[in-house]
This record gives sequence, C-alpha cells and structure tokens, in this order.
Amino acid sequence: MSLPPIDTNPFVERRERLFDLMHALGGGIAILPTAPEIRRNRDNEYPYRHDSDFFYLSGFTEPEAWLVLIAGENNRSILYCRDKHLEREIWDGYRFGPEAAAEHFQFDEALPVEQLDQTLPELLQDQPILYAPLSEQDTLDQRLRQWLAAARQRSRAGFQTPARQLDLRVVLAEMRLIKDATEIDTMRQAAQISARAHVRAMRSARPGLREYQIEAELLHEFRRHGAQDVAYGSIVATGANACVLHYRAGNTQLRDGDLVLIDAGCELDSYAADITRTFPANGRYSGPQRALYDLTVAAEAAAIAVTRPGASWNAGHEAAVRVLAQGMIDEGLLQGSLDGIIESGAYSRFYMHRTGHWLGLDVHDVGDYREPPSLLQGTVAGSGPRPWRTLQPGMVLTIEPGIYVRPGDDVDERWWNIGIRTEDDALVTETGCELLTRGVPVDAGEIEAIMRDAPPLLTN
Repeated sequence: MSLPPIDTNPFVERRERLFDLMHALGGGIAILPTAPEIRRNRDNEYPYRHDSDFFYLSGFTEPEAWLVLIAGENNRSILYCRDKHLEREIWDGYRFGPEAAAEHFQFDEALPVEQLDQTLPELLQDQPILYAPLSEQDTLDQRLRQWLAAARQRSRAGFQTPARQLDLRVVLAEMRLIKDATEIDTMRQAAQISARAHVRAMRSARPGLREYQIEAELLHEFRRHGAQDVAYGSIVATGANACVLHYRAGNTQLRDGDLVLIDAGCELDSYAADITRTFPANGRYSGPQRALYDLTVAAEAAAIAVTRPGASWNAGHEAAVRVLAQGMIDEGLLQGSLDGIIESGAYSRFYMHRTGHWLGLDVHDVGDYREPPSLLQGTVAGSGPRPWRTLQPGMVLTIEPGIYVRPGDDVDERWWNIGIRTEDDALVTETGCELLTRGVPVDAGEIEAIMRDAPPLLTN
C-alpha cells in the first residue's frame, strides 16, 4: 500500500489520536503485536494477513513486528521489526528493515525485533498504565508477564511498574468505528470492485455450471482490478444450499429453475467489501421466487430508509423484520397478527439472523452495538441492557435481510428450498446513508436484463 503525502499520513494521525486518549486516561505505554504467521501443513504457511489493529496504527504489513507507543511529555512511537536479511529476501521478498521502516512509516524509532525482550522492561518502568490486547494471544500474555517481572526487579531502585492494565482493543474499537477520509475512499473502491465481480457472476451463470466455476469468476474480477484477496470465503450457493447461511462454494451444479445466492466481497488495501445478491440460474425468477425476492428487497429498502445519523443501530433490523413478517403472513408462510409474530419471534424460522454488522478492516468489524460506557468515567453497573448504539456519520455497516424456506410439512412446496438475501454496504452520512455497493443492481428486473442481454463469459 502506498502512503499518502507526509502531511496527510492517516497512520500518524491515528497514532496522535490514540496518544491524546492515553493522556486523557492518565498516560502510559501501549504494546501491540501484529498477527503471527500460521503453519498450514509441514513447511507450508497460510498466506500472511497482518493484524487489523496493528495495521490501523502503523500501515506496516510485515510479520514479526511490534508497535510500542509511549504517551509522555514527549510522545514516542517505536516499531520493532525484522532486520534486513538479503538471503531471506531472495526467498521471501523485500524487507524494510528498521532504518527504512522508521523513515517510510514515520516512527520516532525502529529497532530490530530481536531487541524487544531486552528493551521492553526498561520502557515499562514508571508507566502508570499498560495498554495491550489482553488475553488475545497466549504468547503475548506470557511475554507481558516476563517483561513486567523483569521491570519489578528494579523496584528497589525506585522504579514503578504499571498499576493498571487496559485492553487496547477496546480503545481501538471505538476509534475504528468512525472511518476517516482515507478509509472511506478505500472502501468505496473495494465496493466498486466487488460490485463488478457480482455483475460478472450474473453474466457468467447458466444451468449446468458448478458453484466453484462461478466463484472463479468472482476471484478473477477481484484480482483483475487490484484487490489483494477476498474479504472472507465466498458463498456461492445454488438451490437448497442457499438456505445454509455460511455455505462455501462447492461443486453443486446450477439447475434450471434454481436460484443462486452469492455473498462475496474483496479486500483492498486491508479493507473489506461485503455484497449479497440472489439471482435465477436460468435468468428469470419464477413466480414464488419473485414474490419472496421482492419481499426481501422491500425489507432492505425499509432498513435503508431509517439508516441515518441519530437513529438507533437496531432501527434497521426492526424495520426489516416488520416488512418480512408481514410478507410471510401475506404469502401464507405464517399465520397470526403482525405484532404477535414479531413479539413471539415466529418469523425467525425463516429469517434467523440480524440485518447487518459493522464493516471496515474486518468484514465483521470491531465496535460495540450498544452504547459503551465512557472510558474516562469507567464502567457503571446498570439495571438493564445498555441502549443500542446511535448511528453517526462515518460509520459503515451492512444492510442484509433475507428469507430462507426449508421443506416442512406445514410449508407449501412451492416455497421449498428458496433462499434469498440482499446485502449492501452503507456509509452513514450527514443526512442519511450512501450505498457503496449499488454498482450491482438489486432490482429483479434489472438483474434479469443483465442476464438476458449480456453474452455468457464462461465456455465449457
């Protein structure tokens, strides 16, 4: 990822915001490792993905790295990273090394990671608070204990060790919840690439192909436009598979008359997109499919309409549930009053998940869904659940209602194995929300037109 001009470096700005918060809490030292490399089998490792919090503050994507931030009279940012190693670079690729990393990513200091155990005990001395991702990695917890123990051995010389420990991930989750301009720009691009991939999948689909062939079209479009990876394992589910919420693309063949549900998004410069569309394998919805599809689109529209600053996080879910439940009554899937079905939760037989989640560096991004207690005031026990989070400009969330009808003795056969979901990524703006992912249509007629008018891309 190329860095913007120095005077607008978002990573430096984020570190400064964290320093400000640390000072407000009483100062201290923050210690954050990146993600470890993970063995896949024998001497083969999974493709490396850095830790999202670490990247958010550093922009650094190499493994075996640590970030240390000290909020003092003069704030200090220190990166520990792998040293230059020309022989290993022949095998594994370029390494910045401490000197180049300090200059490129604008750290006050950068040191070889081998010096971490030697220098951390001294850095911990006389710090009032330790911020770290507590209980996140066993190896981190063990090393923190070792560093603290080594620092305490100098207590007779008048040095103190941190009297308090705070979970750094809780602090960073609140920061990451509101996206800055750089993040929003990247997420727009990721959404556009992902939308193109969904259009390509629609154009490619036809009876006789298999789910993994459609998945290949998604991956082709992601990489063709510069995305480095998928944001999550792509769901390509046809027929009854669409009623399995976390289904992964398999080898099931698309059949004439079946629907295809695709839930897929790319990762661009570490940021995720997340789109779901459901379309007919043969290019035309049947009557029952169209009825439930239009119902799902109407539920999404109801949720979009209430997604705006000042609204409750739960407002979109409540709006979608109300539309879906009424539709289930109208189509004969459920009997009873609308309020009764909502109160009893009977609708959850056919709609069992919530209507969205936060989106950002992680596809299910960090951030509390209820109003958090103030870090400055501490946690105050309440008599009930905290109120739902109030939406603010800069938050990004998905809106994804669905309906999934499995066979049942009390369900008309015409509905059996129909699984439908529509999902878009919404940026909360000053006046409402901006849908980042409408580069792929959601209207049934427009989807049918794409499939009818464009020549198929795949050949046997």
